[in-house]
Amino acid sequence: MQIWEMIFGLASLNKAERSRSACFLRDRYTSIDGNNVSPFDMSVKASEQGLEIVDSLRRKKGWSKSAVIWANSAMVAQSTLKRFWRKEAIKEKSFKAICQAVGVRKWQGIADVQGIHFQRTRDPGTVIYIERSNVEIRCLKEVRRPGSLIRIKAPRKMGKTQLMQKIFDYAENGECQTVPFNLLQVETADLSNLDRLLQSLCRCTSRRLGLDSNITEVWDPEDTSNNNCTAYLEKNVLSKLEGPLVLGLDNVDQIFPHQAVASDFFRLLRSWHEEAKTFEPLKKLRLVVSHSTEVYIPLNIDHSPFNVGLSIELPEFTTLETLNFAQQYGLDWQMTEVEELRALVGGHPYLIQQAFEVLTQESGYSLTELIKMASTNSGIYRNHLGALKADLQQDSQLMETMAMVVKATNAVRLNSEDAFKLHSLGLIQWHQGKAEPRCLLYRLYFGEYLQ
Repeated sequence: MQIWEMIFGLASLNKAERSRSACFLRDRYTSIDGNNVSPFDMSVKASEQGLEIVDSLRRKKGWSKSAVIWANSAMVAQSTLKRFWRKEAIKEKSFKAICQAVGVRKWQGIADVQGIHFQRTRDPGTVIYIERSNVEIRCLKEVRRPGSLIRIKAPRKMGKTQLMQKIFDYAENGECQTVPFNLLQVETADLSNLDRLLQSLCRCTSRRLGLDSNITEVWDPEDTSNNNCTAYLEKNVLSKLEGPLVLGLDNVDQIFPHQAVASDFFRLLRSWHEEAKTFEPLKKLRLVVSHSTEVYIPLNIDHSPFNVGLSIELPEFTTLETLNFAQQYGLDWQMTEVEELRALVGGHPYLIQQAFEVLTQESGYSLTELIKMASTNSGIYRNHLGALKADLQQDSQLMETMAMVVKATNAVRLNSEDAFKLHSLGLIQWHQGKAEPRCLLYRLYFGEYLQ
């Protein structure tokens, strides 16, 4: 057995599982030339899409792929520059310098995250991002298409906003402008009034881009809100930009309770996507839309943005992704520890991250103690669980439904509205069309609280 199989605890797996896991780890921690690389040494290689961006920028400068001026600007050897182009892993400092020397604004958008070798410790405040399968690759490819629409669906705290930021980083390196618009920050009065909602969107877009917000000059009180918003976008935003605009609409399910507004708002998004196929000004616009639950409001199939574009449903972390996450936090874990934590919280990204944050602090907390206290008001998840409890307390019917779910020994069938709400909160998952608690932590806590 290879030494790295022993290090990562693969001996406890059956032969097929060990083979798959070993291949994953070998590929992740072995350089292109076959030399072993410590999983705690930070080195990075470029992604295919990243190289396309860098290639475009170096052409504008008139540099060759191994130009001396480029190597000197980045203070790296020409051989390092050549390794960069061969997509070989190089030191993070050199990778960052090569990207910045040619004009890349965010080097992380160029990196192949699946090919990063992580250091044992991380700087405080460093954001750790775990790629899932080919989700990111599909999104980064799609956002390059004129008039594209990407739809991201996942319960709360599953990583939707982080994925949107990843798309933004990539788009900005491709000389796009980006504007995030989070509907959680929109006041209820604006969510229930289409005119106010769209004007809020226009003001936010102009402010983020440093453009004058002269809405009153464009907004025609005799015209529809959707037409006014489209006219503003064309005249005051898109016409003033040299490159494309990526507009990120986060948490759009905040509009669902306001059905009349939602119907017109989502019809507007669909119209932008459709018109971008033939109308030149709107080809500059790319949309990224995220929501936490199924679309439970009735929408005309021809007016809905939820049946076109690229659909992404974020999955939970796999065992190996959880192991990767632990290594990034500097935890020298084996598969045994990973499975112990997953038995409690499954592959839930936020719950796993919270555990790693505590376990890497100088608090003396052990994994065993964390798991033992997790579902109590003294555990590390008390604030998260308390917030979920507060959400349930606002709806007595929903509270009764959750009580039924956690008390049942098998998955249960729920009415669609309650199921959508509980799934949006991240409290349940589907099992053959029926609902069960998303993880043991929720079953234990709400089983006690909802007695």
